[in-house]
Amino acid sequence: MTLPGSEPVGGPVGGPVGRAVGGPVRGVVTGPVTGRRPVRPPRHLAELTEAERVEAVVALGEKGFRARQLAVHYFEHLVGIGPEGEGAEGMTDLPAASRTRLAAALLPVLLTGVRELTCDAGQTVKTVWRLHDGALVESVLMRYPDRVTVCASSQAGCGMGCPFCATGQAGLTRNLSAAEIIEQVMAAARVQAGVGGPRVGNVVFMGMGEPLANYRPLLVAVRALTSPSPAGLGLSARGLTVSTVGLVPAMDRLAGEGLPLTLALSLHAPDDDLRDELVPVNTRWPVREVLDAARRYAGSTGRRVSIEYALIRDVNDHPWRARALAGELNRRGRGWVHVNPIPLNPTPGSRWTASNPDVESEFVTILREAGIPTTIRDTRGREIDGACGQLAAGGTDRPQALAQSRP
Repeated sequence: MTLPGSEPVGGPVGGPVGRAVGGPVRGVVTGPVTGRRPVRPPRHLAELTEAERVEAVVALGEKGFRARQLAVHYFEHLVGIGPEGEGAEGMTDLPAASRTRLAAALLPVLLTGVRELTCDAGQTVKTVWRLHDGALVESVLMRYPDRVTVCASSQAGCGMGCPFCATGQAGLTRNLSAAEIIEQVMAAARVQAGVGGPRVGNVVFMGMGEPLANYRPLLVAVRALTSPSPAGLGLSARGLTVSTVGLVPAMDRLAGEGLPLTLALSLHAPDDDLRDELVPVNTRWPVREVLDAARRYAGSTGRRVSIEYALIRDVNDHPWRARALAGELNRRGRGWVHVNPIPLNPTPGSRWTASNPDVESEFVTILREAGIPTTIRDTRGREIDGACGQLAAGGTDRPQALAQSRP
């Protein structure tokens, strides 16, 4: 998952931005953006409104009510269609002559499994997916005793350039379409149905990419996942978490959407000098502005904001920084925020490592004694490079059969 970034499916993450720091405006140091010409993913029922679904079905020569039948199969029955139309035969309420044609037009294959890795006795499953244009993304299915969570990617790569994050160092390939985001969750839902397990109830947009840099597709995906069936999957919006490095205008925009989502702010430092290095977009929106936006979000939505803080040995884990963080948060009031320190997960070639356990414990104690609710984040998936900051879509590029990709 990335520590954590507009809107065109293949577009770059805006342009250079900066703020004055002792003189000239400093540009954000982001990861590279590939020069390939984007090709839009196929249209998919999941990202269409109900009216657009009806229009699409009618354009194919079918009755409008077929759109609802397709949506029931996709969102309720969790039907997945294979590259040769496999799965369409089970949609028996559709005319036999129309099933394959409707599935090909409105339920095209968006993700092809390339590699699947498991750990935690099979409770954590990371899947590498190839998209229609060859771009690779990853998602992680995490099973807990009381819930099932999917960590979904919003971009192929990431343009935020955070130096301790594998995704950020890989650079941005392109934004994902709304349907490509949704399909990661649907694939996990099919896995759970296939093994007779609990249904997916939580989605964290903490995979590859900066979700708020792909704002429109992200919101389309959120609304589809939370709309009641058959319009959508019917998840509770309170079970969805959107992570961001701190794109202030998008944070304010999200606060006005009327959705009780949890916002997770990847802060990692309470001071601009260090955060400029760890989170380069801080040169545009510094700590003060980002925390003010987070506080506004909590006030507008009534949802407590999570502060993500990767503890890096001898870099940001000093006691004085814990006290500075507590001061910044308490200055904006009490009860609006929760801090999640995260032991830094290893990434290839990184010069940094996780804090010592005793240093981590002291950091947490300082925050708690200052009245800040604080919980060490779970590091699920570290062994398979599926934990926070490790997703980089590495591994084989040869498709492999994924036995649990469909029920």
